Amino acid sequence: MNEELTHEGLVREVDGRFVRVEIVQQAACAACKAKAMCTASESKVKELRAEMLEPMAVGDRVEVILEKRLGWKAVLLAFVIPFCLLLALVGLLPRWIDSEAVVGTIAIASLAPYYLVLSLFKKRLEQQYRFTARKLNQ
Repeated sequence: MNEELTHEGLVREVDGRFVRVEIVQQAACAACKAKAMCTASESKVKELRAEMLEPMAVGDRVEVILEKRLGWKAVLLAFVIPFCLLLALVGLLPRWIDSEAVVGTIAIASLAPYYLVLSLFKKRLEQQYRFTARKLNQ
């Protein structure tokens, strides 16, 4: 069975076979009844481009879909690999460098080339990460 990640949104623009969908991204605690008393809850409005599975119009409520395995791959690329890189450098560099400040600076600075290389593959990643949208029954 192909598992999917879904999120509700609102169509803001239709462009050929693609739509621009506005979604509200909420922190896990944003739905909590005590959020008015707490400063930890937050929500952000995001827009993304999705391929239409059926004809849509501006203002339609839709469900945006992404394969779950691609979500895990995104987490791996954006967080797990950089974290492992930091740990490896912080563990290995003290063998050659005595200053903790220099080791920390080098480890953190190593993330810039990593994310730069990742950005160079942006087009290829966008081809893999295809969002699709289907209408919600209203």
